[in-house]
Amino acid sequence: MNAMVKPENLQNVHVVDADTHVTEVHDLWTSRASAKYKDRVPQVKNVDGELAWYIDGDYRMGPAMTSCCIRKDGSKGFGFDLTRMGIDDVYEGAFDMKARVAYMDEVGFSAQIAYPNLLGFGNQKSMKVDPELRLVTTQIFNDASAEMQAESGNRVFPMILLPWWDVDASVKEAERCHAMGLRGINLNSDPQIQGYPDLGQEHWNPLWEVCSALDLPINFHIGGGMENSGWYGQGGWDTDDHRLKMAFGSSQMPLTNYRVLSNIILSRFLERWPKLKIVSVESGVTWIPFMLESLEYQMQDQEIKYEISPLEIFRRQIYACFWYDKVMLPEAARHLGIDNILYETDFPHPTCAYPNALERISSSATGFTPEERAKVFGDNAIKLYNLPTAGFDNMRKAA
Repeated sequence: MNAMVKPENLQNVHVVDADTHVTEVHDLWTSRASAKYKDRVPQVKNVDGELAWYIDGDYRMGPAMTSCCIRKDGSKGFGFDLTRMGIDDVYEGAFDMKARVAYMDEVGFSAQIAYPNLLGFGNQKSMKVDPELRLVTTQIFNDASAEMQAESGNRVFPMILLPWWDVDASVKEAERCHAMGLRGINLNSDPQIQGYPDLGQEHWNPLWEVCSALDLPINFHIGGGMENSGWYGQGGWDTDDHRLKMAFGSSQMPLTNYRVLSNIILSRFLERWPKLKIVSVESGVTWIPFMLESLEYQMQDQEIKYEISPLEIFRRQIYACFWYDKVMLPEAARHLGIDNILYETDFPHPTCAYPNALERISSSATGFTPEERAKVFGDNAIKLYNLPTAGFDNMRKAA
């Protein structure tokens, strides 16, 4: 990969990529598990000629793919090429922090927020095994995340996975991970799918309390409640080839957070927790004004009482990420609140802004004032996640 020159309108800006993913190395769990759990935690096995992830011995979680579309030579795969790419086939920056930071320096990113792959974007893919093993698996992942953050020199910031099926354990894990220096929660958006209370119920109050007190944002990544990725092949036409299926699925997926945000706003639990911060990850921005206007119209039409309007709640407590929005982006951002908008790339997933991520978005950046650009492309994320800038302050000078 060759060094890129930052677009002129993003010079002197701390660019923070608010949604990336890190491929789990094959020994992530086995290298850290105690003897009691070493054979039960997630691990890659070759069964009938297929490399796949297994948990609790013989429960197959899925193929040992990397969820990375970027090949070792830096070229980008398309469609479902990534399902055939193993860890030896993909760019080292997908899993190695030294290579990741080198990539960030090349393209001009000061920091990245990182999410998992294997366990699902809301830690929902381990639900077929017993709660004790689930908890151990979650804790090991968070330990590895803290190590990863340190290895990156505080440039890559993984979000905390929670044992959300046990709210008391979730509170303890949030406190433990905060003490290790992790800076945000990655939560299952749809616990009700698994038979647990939905997020609007008082059941979750202890978690909201600790996250408010510790200033830990709650992140809802698209697909954060789904058990599999079957949506990629659903809804499109049967005649679509693999690239069309990927394009269809990727274009529809952000709308899953339309439902998540709508339920959160309609439940009005944010009115009771004014310090709690919610982030809609990989969902885009420009559709949100319509959603908020629609919700308020329908609430008024149904005579649903609320203390704070959906737009006011958003401006006070909700954030959203964009990576290819162009049409009406500055206008939508100003309507929602400039302080509430974050930039992302989804690196290195199939829909990611790669290569030349900043060049792709430079025309949208032009629509913002210099002060707005600084906030939207970095400073908002720095403030939201309480990022220590000592590790990348020199990048602004070197850009």
